[in-house]
Amino acid sequence: MIRIGFGYDVHRLAEGVAFWLGGIRISHHKGAVGHSDGDALIHAVCDAMLGAAGLRDIGFHFPDTSQDLIGIDSKILLKQTNDLIKEKGYTIGNIDTTVCLQNPKLKDYIPEMIKTLSTVLTISPEDISVKATTTEKLGFVGNEEGIACYAVVLIKKN
Repeated sequence: MIRIGFGYDVHRLAEGVAFWLGGIRISHHKGAVGHSDGDALIHAVCDAMLGAAGLRDIGFHFPDTSQDLIGIDSKILLKQTNDLIKEKGYTIGNIDTTVCLQNPKLKDYIPEMIKTLSTVLTISPEDISVKATTTEKLGFVGNEEGIACYAVVLIKKN
């Protein structure tokens, strides 16, 4: 049996905040504000994985009211999410993501993001796609006020 999940996450960008995306630190004067490290890409992937497995959403498992999760590395949340779907007998088939961000340009960072995500999830880098786009200077992304990430995940029953 195969199942598909969809994830979406948005974070506000602010000056002087570390910018974590896809499990790596991006050099930029703005970063994503969040209860954790603000890694919107990983959060979207977690939501897609959880949704595919029928396990609710990231906020249910990792609430932004938890003091234990303040500033947590989102790679830890991703690993725990992977463990949750494995407990239900699923493995990841593939992941397809899109990052909407006006600046900085991400093309040089994408290979390292894919490598990092594949390492955490123990899947082949070939099973992960990270794409990036701008919003042509439209909306909160285009005005460089925030970042939006989308993810689709296919999982397979073992």
